[in-house]
Order: sequence, then structure tokens, then C-alpha cells
Amino acid sequence: MSETIDVSAEFYAFVAAYNRDRETVEDTLWRLVGGPSPETVAGILSSETAVAMRERLTEERRRTGEE
Repeated sequence: MSETIDVSAEFYAFVAAYNRDRETVEDTLWRLVGGPSPETVAGILSSETAVAMRERLTEERRRTGEE
């Protein structure tokens, strides 16, 4: 079964920037969140928490040399 979720253009661009070759947006979201379905977690974070998480992930990727 398939569901549709609405996300801002900014969030979509953020996710798309992390797409790997032949990876769907869903695949990318699964990889980025490393856990539950994106539909399960969509909308539960405050903007401040999302920004903090994004910064932490960016910092960790830089530290480990990950894309």
C-alpha cells in the first residue's frame, strides 16, 4: 500500500540532495532516518529539533568523511 505525504519544497530539496544513484526518495528517507517509515515520523519534530538534528548529522558526516 502506498501513501502520499506533503513536504515543503525545502525539505524535498534537502532529501533529494542526499539521493544516491538509482535511489528513490523513500529509499533516501529510510537511509537518513535509519528507522521507522518516513510516514511514521513526518511532522513530529519541531523546527528547532529538525534543525539541530540536521546540523548534528552534517557534523557527523564531515567527521566520518561520509557523503
